[in-house]
Amino acid sequence: MADFSWNVRSPLDRALVAGPYGAQGDAGVALAEIRNFDLIQVMARRGKAGDMAKAAKARFGVAAPETPKAVDATDAMLIWSGPDQFLVLSKGGKHTMEMLAPVFAGSASLSDQSHARALISVSGDKARATLAKLSSIDLHPDVFGAGAAAATSVDHTSITLWRGEDRNGQAVFNLLVFATFAESLWHTVLDSAAEYGVTISHSEELA
Repeated sequence: MADFSWNVRSPLDRALVAGPYGAQGDAGVALAEIRNFDLIQVMARRGKAGDMAKAAKARFGVAAPETPKAVDATDAMLIWSGPDQFLVLSKGGKHTMEMLAPVFAGSASLSDQSHARALISVSGDKARATLAKLSSIDLHPDVFGAGAAAATSVDHTSITLWRGEDRNGQAVFNLLVFATFAESLWHTVLDSAAEYGVTISHSEELA
């Protein structure tokens, strides 16, 4: 009988090679995979959007986003993913399915996406230029500032995109993609960023 391993591995385990890539010199893009997170999809049941919103406010202390944006709570991020639905992104087992199920009982249906998605962070002074080649979204800071979000596509791959708080004065973009498409998206973004120079890494910290 064949041996099987049930150890959880990153969908980018083979593709991610840490270190410099592309043009030499000061890198214009930092490309990182964020690992080991909890991600729960919350979708209002028919006629229960108001009850879901009240439950979210009671749990997180902030209103769940009703328009395309990402909202910081004390120990989680709430990310708009469509009408009457949002994602709960967190670390450290603070907002798992088991913990959120009683919170939204009767008002929303939950789906654990923790191992179904990959999270990629694109930052640096050339991050916007890198993504502008691949997406139809206008990422200029005047229209897509910190906290803005979109359900969109990058090179025909569906993603949830949001902009985090700037780091060292430079933009940080987060791309949440289905795990089966993660490797293809990773290489696409890497190719787009190569002319600017890239530093590649993975991290346990949410951007």
